[in-house]
Amino acid sequence: MLHDQKAQSLQIRSKYFFTIILSIITSWMAVAQDFSYAKEVVKTLASDEFYGRGYVSSGDKIAAEYISTEFDEIGLKCFKKDYQQKFTTSVNTFPATMSLSINGLQLKAGADYLIDAGSPGLQGSFTTVTIGADDLLDRPTLIEKLRSAQDQFIVIPAYDQADYSKDEQKELTEVINFIKYHPDSPAAGTITLTKDKLTWGGSTIEYSKPSFTVSTKSISGKVLQVSVEVENKFFPKYKTQNVIGYLEGESQDSLVVLIAHYDHLGMMGSDAIFPGANDNASGIALLLNMAKYYKANKPKYNTVFIAFGGEELGLLGAQHFVKNPLFELAKIKFLINFDISGTGDDGIQVVNGSVYKEQFDRLVQINEEQDLLAAVKIRGEACNSDHCIFHIKKVPCFFIYTLGGIQAYHDIYDRSETLPLTEFEDYFRLMTRFIDGIN
Repeated sequence: MLHDQKAQSLQIRSKYFFTIILSIITSWMAVAQDFSYAKEVVKTLASDEFYGRGYVSSGDKIAAEYISTEFDEIGLKCFKKDYQQKFTTSVNTFPATMSLSINGLQLKAGADYLIDAGSPGLQGSFTTVTIGADDLLDRPTLIEKLRSAQDQFIVIPAYDQADYSKDEQKELTEVINFIKYHPDSPAAGTITLTKDKLTWGGSTIEYSKPSFTVSTKSISGKVLQVSVEVENKFFPKYKTQNVIGYLEGESQDSLVVLIAHYDHLGMMGSDAIFPGANDNASGIALLLNMAKYYKANKPKYNTVFIAFGGEELGLLGAQHFVKNPLFELAKIKFLINFDISGTGDDGIQVVNGSVYKEQFDRLVQINEEQDLLAAVKIRGEACNSDHCIFHIKKVPCFFIYTLGGIQAYHDIYDRSETLPLTEFEDYFRLMTRFIDGIN
């Protein structure tokens, strides 16, 4: 009898052990599949066929259609007739010719130089007038130099900000902005030389004259001659969109909202593409993975997934949504913004961590108990991504981004081939455990 009881007990323990092992293996395989899916999403969104997800060749619309299709295949529901919420914005673009030569040397867009995103088109060859930082701060010298710069290109050499006081730095910025953007500036255009990394942006404004930022690594000697051929197209009312879907939860009274922006900087001429793999194809990959997970594992609360457009132009998609919400913002239990999710070697940074300290502490606790990421770092308020528009409306929220690894950002090097997704799986585990514990 005792022997039979021991045998039965051993059989039960073995079955229990096998069940646990099977559960672990199944869970691991599910995450592995998520990782494979994430890589495919990033590769797709950052491919040449999406034109940098900007406003040249309808890159934003191609991306929105792709995300809408993924939402549909996952099984998300629509708030209205489809997933897309339309809005309009002004935007300046460079769809075709982009050429800059200095002293007869043809430079490469994106690698050697950037054009200011608000620049108009221009064609011609120009002589130059150089105005250094000290000249910019000396009013008589500045006036004299500006008078001699009529219909020429002004060249502003690189300078070290540390050599100037805060008041002088502020004055330098104001004077340079006048030279570059003001209609009364006599120059035909501006060349600003820099030793820093080239980092581009977008613009909803078209300025009166073009300006370029050129890396000092790409040229030698003084800039004496500039040849320019640039085509731009300004859209005063460009139609773009957010992509929004949701899953029903156990409770219908409250919402968890997960967001990531899908847009990026597009193209600088017909050759230079800004793929935006880390910023923010990686965030969309995480968002879609969350949607797949919660489709298979019914969430506690109704869970909304939003892929915002227009973030790079000034958080425009988020602004439009908050002004035209598809649900009551007051019902949001918590909102999490995934923007730059492709590395994680040094952990994650949590914007609003000090504002919502209790939630932050729980995130840290989960990370330590599960031994997932290298660090969960705290940060205060920062209006640097789409969460900000909700935060202003008193919606509890985090903006989380990964740290360490590849430093490509707002440049032509932010490609899927070099984005490691180092800690994507552990980041995914951390966030699902955190979301599942929201009360």
